[in-house]
Amino acid sequence: MNHRQHPAPRPTTVTRSGPLTWVQQWHWFEHTIPAPRRVNPTPLADHCQVPPGATVDDVLAALASLTARHEALRTTVDPLEPVQHVHRPEWAPLPVDCVEVADVDAGTLETATAALAARPIDPARNPPWLARVLLVAGEPRAVLVAAHHVLIDGWGLAVLIGQLHDLLHGAAPARTPVAHPLDTLTAQPLERARAAEREWLTRLATNPTNVLAPFGGRADGAGRHRLQHRSVEAYDDLDRVARRYRVSAEVVVLAALAHEVAGRTGEHRFLASVVVSNRARAALRGSVGVRALTVPVQIDLRPGAAFGEVAASVAAACAAAYRHGQYRVAELVAAQARMDRRRGVVAVHTIEYNCYSWPRDYLVPGAETRPDGPATWIRSEPDEPCDTLYVDLSRDAGVVTLDVTVGDHLLDAEQAVALPVRLCALLRALAEGARCPVPARALAPAAPGWWRAPQGWVCLPRLAEVVRAHPGVLDVTVTPAGETGSEDEGPRPAGEAGRGGEGPRLAGETGREDEGPRPAGETGRGGEGPALARETGREDEEPRPAGENGRGGEGPALARETGRGDEEPRPAGENGRESYRPALAREAGRRKGEGPRLVACARVVPGVTPADLHRHVLDHLGEVPGLLAPDGYVLSSAGLGSGPLPDRPGAAGSAAGTPRLTARPPATEAERALAAAVAAAAAPDGLPAGSSDNPVAVDMNGCLADHGVTLVAVPRLLALLHRSGHTGIASDELAGTASLGHLAAALEPLRDRAHRGGETSP
Repeated sequence: MNHRQHPAPRPTTVTRSGPLTWVQQWHWFEHTIPAPRRVNPTPLADHCQVPPGATVDDVLAALASLTARHEALRTTVDPLEPVQHVHRPEWAPLPVDCVEVADVDAGTLETATAALAARPIDPARNPPWLARVLLVAGEPRAVLVAAHHVLIDGWGLAVLIGQLHDLLHGAAPARTPVAHPLDTLTAQPLERARAAEREWLTRLATNPTNVLAPFGGRADGAGRHRLQHRSVEAYDDLDRVARRYRVSAEVVVLAALAHEVAGRTGEHRFLASVVVSNRARAALRGSVGVRALTVPVQIDLRPGAAFGEVAASVAAACAAAYRHGQYRVAELVAAQARMDRRRGVVAVHTIEYNCYSWPRDYLVPGAETRPDGPATWIRSEPDEPCDTLYVDLSRDAGVVTLDVTVGDHLLDAEQAVALPVRLCALLRALAEGARCPVPARALAPAAPGWWRAPQGWVCLPRLAEVVRAHPGVLDVTVTPAGETGSEDEGPRPAGEAGRGGEGPRLAGETGREDEGPRPAGETGRGGEGPALARETGREDEEPRPAGENGRGGEGPALARETGRGDEEPRPAGENGRESYRPALAREAGRRKGEGPRLVACARVVPGVTPADLHRHVLDHLGEVPGLLAPDGYVLSSAGLGSGPLPDRPGAAGSAAGTPRLTARPPATEAERALAAAVAAAAAPDGLPAGSSDNPVAVDMNGCLADHGVTLVAVPRLLALLHRSGHTGIASDELAGTASLGHLAAALEPLRDRAHRGGETSP
């Protein structure tokens, strides 16, 4: 049944207003992205059991009490400006309905929760949540709740449902004031945020990208798989392994994932993105508002290391990363877009990890059935891309549940189903006393056509296809050239040549063979590294990780911060010696001919320059996985001939280094419309809507971030394009690495006024 649509809020219903926080800005932008393209792969919804004897009126009274207590449940956001408004408790009817079902079993709950999560929520006009009461013979048996991520995160949803569960079981309503995101605006730490942004950029620039793709997945994969695996045996195995190595269960699973990736790919240094709640202080633990963010966890394993060393290394990396849990997401996304365009590669973390850190006692008890093997289910979406491996851990009622979302180009359906089975098998072996050393090399060779460049893996045939798609290119070959770098300059040879004549296969840095994991925090007994504990919530300490609601994308309780609360953030990069700018400087040296290089040799029509081809490749980085911009271009208009093409700098029509892209003003009607919208978004006070005839200087060869425009301005920019009669660009495309000229070419006349951005579902 449909919830009623409410009119736009009247000013008399608003009690206070203010800007969105840094975290809210990201989710506010994210909900404008078309649903299949969103980063967050799982709906924000969960359920709560209703005790015998409780009535529908009891459920409604409990929800009304929570709405009165939590301002986040009665907050709306402006659709075009990053502003939020808190309303009076009675400003709108409770968004609740009732549905009769035959029984409240696991299948019914799963289907009903997914159906509620798929319902659209308009956070500009309506409450940012929905609830549905499941009735059996007229009696309430369960309450389902879905929430919009702009205003409520996964931790907050768990807090909300936990409090609903307590109220339905007779607990007195809490009177403690609850913090709203508006209350934290003045406490957002700017210098700490800048340090976290530098850390993110450093890790992204100094870790390989496309790590999994050469060793699995489908060559033509463009979708993603979602699956769930449940295991009773893994619950006890996980506890035994965590006790053995004196780390948390969440650390063990992340370490097992790192072990699996290293064994599959032969890479021993790669990046994990781990979600933290940012709720260390006691005053924030009961808040349902959005606070969670991801932190960059550096995975750095020693080949041959026993799992105890792996667990210690991962635990130390988590402890070091958690100080970077607060930053300006909009500024970071823009900085990464600029960096990726300069580097010629989209930097993507290899693993994304999240989990529940406590049993959810409010869930409806499941039937006593054995959930191993046959309970593994999978759903594939062929047209919904996913560029990483997303793993979500929860432990409820003696069962370990692993939810996996992964791109089809990274793991195919069979490989995706096997992943959690392999992780559980590793836990069983460890629980039985096995050492399980890290493999020194990949268990299988990379697929033909893949080459390990210093920045990561690149698919040479795919890159050649992209270059060949330029209208001025008649034919092209893409080949590696040059020698490998020295040990302190980048990846070193792995000893196995690339297949198919693609040149040497280079392995990622693993550090000195005799070097163990870097120290961090307290050393656990037995040499196994730190035993990481959950937060204590002391007010004088740095924010530490809290348990998180995995379905909301908020992450694990992995570690306690080891530094004092008044300690300055450590410098970005290993041992404080490195930032992303030196990493870019090293890449610039390689592009000038120092170390391994990637060269494109093309036969072109007259007038085509290396800069034209380089711009063409850069514009496709975010659209085609496995790409890397060549370090040089060798052009010929006389034909490829039968002999080898010259790949040396100084050859006719060649570029020794990365071609420099000169600024270009808008030339077409679509480009002028986009330039005017960008100029208006970039101007401090905005520009008149009809200023397309004379926009301020806009470079059509630059991306949106090059013009100082962040994702916060994207909704307004899209509205300006609509006003000028243009559509066809998604919001995430605007915030990416594509040039404005490339985006303008995708614009099309607006035939109707239907919203072309993302749905407003959670």
